[in-house]
Order: sequence, then C-alpha cells, then structure tokens
Amino acid sequence: MATEGQAEYESVLCVKPEVCVYRIPPRASNRAIRAADWKLDAPDWTGRMRVTARGKVAYVKLEDKISGELFAQAPVDEYPGITVETVSDSSRYFVLRIQDDNGRSAFIGIGFGDRGDAFDFNVALQDHFKYAAASSSVMNHNPFGSEFIYSTLAIFTQQ
Repeated sequence: MATEGQAEYESVLCVKPEVCVYRIPPRASNRAIRAADWKLDAPDWTGRMRVTARGKVAYVKLEDKISGELFAQAPVDEYPGITVETVSDSSRYFVLRIQDDNGRSAFIGIGFGDRGDAFDFNVALQDHFKYAAASSSVMNHNPFGSEFIYSTLAIFTQQ
C-alpha cells in the first residue's frame, strides 16, 4: 500500500527451483480435492516458482527455469483461500487459481518433489498475510499517520 509519491515495491518471499504443474479434473462437488486423481507421473509443465508480494497481495509466479519467462501467475488476496488450496491426501500438492491479465482464471494443480519445499511455500504465504494483518493493524492505530510508518519502515528495511 503506497502513499502518494511512493512506489510500491515487490519483495521476493520464496523461490523454489522446481515445481510441477498438472491439469486437474473439474470438481464434481464440494468434495475435497485429491492429488491421487491427477496424473502425478506425467506433469504437464515443470519450472520454477517465485512467491512475491506487492503491498498486501502475494503473487505465485510460475516461470521457465532457464529464460525466466512467466508461464502463469496467481494473485493471492488471502491465505488460506480460494486462490491456493491444499489437497486432502498429500502435503506436497496444492490447487492454484491462476489468472491472466484479462481477469480470466483457471484451476491447476502444483506439486513439489520434496515436502520441505511445500512447507516453505506454505509458510511464506502464511508469514506474508500475518505481516500484512499486523501492519494494517498498526496503520489503524497509528497517531502519526501512514506517511510516518512508511518512512520508518523504509529506514529500517534499508539497513
């Protein structure tokens, strides 16, 4: 959340060098999603994942490992939420709601080869939204105004 005259910067929360993407079958009901229903032995795409944040919104970006070209992006407004959902049968797989620049969206499955990578992804999102909630709480109770907070945060983050 930038004030007038200040540009909002993008911070990198997490980078994972390998993530697999899967086409997932459409939901038949409100039943929990299971990764076992996907073709786990044949991912549809493999690349790098970067989780970034700009203001209160986190972005899950799937990029080509070599060129860095963006394959898909998911803006995350809240976590847990509809944009990133866990599956019921594994801690390594998630359902991601990707969105293009025109606002069209689709659901895909993503998976990590290592539980540690999935844990890091989960914690990066949780930490971001805890920080966003705490900073908005500070803003609401700040007698000096938001400009004071932003200038103070800028001083401390540059050290």
